[in-house]
Amino acid sequence: MLYSSLELLALLIVTISIIVQAWVGIGFGLLAAPLLYLIDPAYVPGPVLMLGWLLSVVVVFKQRHSLNFRRILPAIVARLPGSWCGALLLVSIASWQLSLFFGSALLLAVWLSLRRYSLPLNGVSLTVAGFLSGVLGTATSVGGPPIALLYQHEARLTARNEIAAFFLVGTPLSLLMLWWQGGASVLGFSLIVKMLPGVIIGFWLSRHLERVVSVESARPAILLVSAISAIVVLIQGILGGLAA
Repeated sequence: MLYSSLELLALLIVTISIIVQAWVGIGFGLLAAPLLYLIDPAYVPGPVLMLGWLLSVVVVFKQRHSLNFRRILPAIVARLPGSWCGALLLVSIASWQLSLFFGSALLLAVWLSLRRYSLPLNGVSLTVAGFLSGVLGTATSVGGPPIALLYQHEARLTARNEIAAFFLVGTPLSLLMLWWQGGASVLGFSLIVKMLPGVIIGFWLSRHLERVVSVESARPAILLVSAISAIVVLIQGILGGLAA
């Protein structure tokens, strides 16, 4: 399989972004999507969603014996109506208005977390976070932070594994909606195949990183990625509002 220079650059971006998500639990879409879009808009959203989902498959398979699927189940179930509501909001409200609202709300959540305000991790909070993740992911393509912020005080591996389980089931819903709206061409299977080595290499490198960087908590990284996500969504809203 031959790669052009731009495809090799895209592969490097995928690999680095996979390392971040495999270590923290979120961050692949946030890091990879805007950079890959500059190389070729066809990478977004189908290939980015599929590559992130493949990482979830690998993480869940490797950690299946220690994964608590029962705890994350309320969030998984709540993502479906959340995605549906997000789609309805996109039809009824301008996307830039949604970006401003959700970006501000996400930034507020990060600020409250820094002030040591946090929600308990239980069925109710997981249901709410799963629903908001579905709404936010459908409306702005950034659905990880609501779940990740809820897991910020959990052990890093626990957070990563259960967030991966959440995306394992939730992402195919988004992919199905893409296929329904635009057909198989929107998913970009040829790009996915070429970027697949980045998922494998990125996950392999993240395993070595775990041996070198022995950190139990991913809270600082989760807060940093969530804050960046909020700023990116806010910028999208501001630019969209100026263009409207």
